[in-house]
Amino acid sequence: MIIFQATMEDLDGVANLFNLYRTFYQQESDLEGAKNYIKERINKEESVIFVVKDEQNYLGFTQLYPTFSSISMKRAWILNDLYVDEQARKQGVGELLIHKAKEYAIETGAKSLSLSTAPDNHTAQRLYEKNGYEKDISFYHYELGLVE
Repeated sequence: MIIFQATMEDLDGVANLFNLYRTFYQQESDLEGAKNYIKERINKEESVIFVVKDEQNYLGFTQLYPTFSSISMKRAWILNDLYVDEQARKQGVGELLIHKAKEYAIETGAKSLSLSTAPDNHTAQRLYEKNGYEKDISFYHYELGLVE
């Protein structure tokens, strides 16, 4: 297995994983939409995507979005997406991805790396907590939906 930052050459493989990730979260399959979304993120350099691949297959990905902390006046990253193909689970792919995300955040001088996951995604929660992530109990998080 190898892990690397995705480029346009990886568009089809990443878009397929991204589509599977979205269906995991009960969204309708939309491979063309996934492809367009990933293409735009890569072209506009709006996110950083790391992928794990074996000789033939894309096994998993994580997508990081940049943000900033006004209080610390430093960069921060949001680990927004992490997905491992069902066939590749329990092989350390998820752990490789979160280690790479942490390494990248440190390399870019970030203050923090944050993420959210569904309350019932216990597998992901165990992985994150095992790797030093702490559940935030200090702040309430709010969201205003603007588009349906």
